[in-house]
Amino acid sequence: MNLRLAAAALVGAFTFSLAFVVPASAQTPDLATIARASGTPDIPGLKVVWLAPWGDVAKSHPWRNIIVHETEGPSGSARGGAQEQNKNPTRRGVMVWVETDGTVYWAVAENLVPTHTDGADRNDNKYIDNSKTYHQVNKDTSIGVEFAGNYPDVTRGATEAQVAAWRILVKVLRARYGIPLERVYAHNWIDFKDARYCEGCALAKLAREWGE
Repeated sequence: MNLRLAAAALVGAFTFSLAFVVPASAQTPDLATIARASGTPDIPGLKVVWLAPWGDVAKSHPWRNIIVHETEGPSGSARGGAQEQNKNPTRRGVMVWVETDGTVYWAVAENLVPTHTDGADRNDNKYIDNSKTYHQVNKDTSIGVEFAGNYPDVTRGATEAQVAAWRILVKVLRARYGIPLERVYAHNWIDFKDARYCEGCALAKLAREWGE
C-alpha cells in the first residue's frame, strides 16, 4: 500500500509540475505578435541593437517594400554606419543595418525616411518586371536593409551569420508592415548599380525562396 501511495504521489507531482511547464511554453509570443510590439522587444534568434526603438506601428511610415543593399564597408562598419544614420536619419543610408556577425542595428525611427536607392530608375526588365518597380520602389515606399562587409571584394556574399539573421529579420519586417513576399527586392533589381556584382540579389532571392 505504501508503494502504491508513493507511486501515486510521484505521478501527481509530475502532473502538477507539468501543468506549470506547458502553459509557460504555450504563452511564448510568436514572431507575428512580437513584430507588432513597441519598444525594444527580444526577437528569438536575432540580436538587435536598438538605436531607435519601435513606436506604435500604426503611426509608422506606410512602408510597402523592402530593398536589400550591400555596402563596401569592412567588417564592423555596420555599427558605425548605423550610428551616423541615427544622428542624421535622412542622410544617404538605410533604416536597418546588418553586421557580418549577424548583429542587427535598428538605426532610424520607423516614421522617418532615409535617403536610399537612385529613384528606381531601372526599366530594362533584366531581373524582374520593372513595370511594377520603375519610379515606384524608392526611398519613399521602401525599407532599406544594408548588409556590411563586402570590402575589398565586392563579389563576396553575405556571411552565414548574416544569412541566418536575414531569415528572421525579413519575416519580422514583413509581419510588422504587412509587406508581401513579392515586394522584397534587391537594389540591383530596381536600380542600375555596380556592374561588378549584383547588389542584394542573392539575399533577396533567398527571401523569396524561403517563402512564408
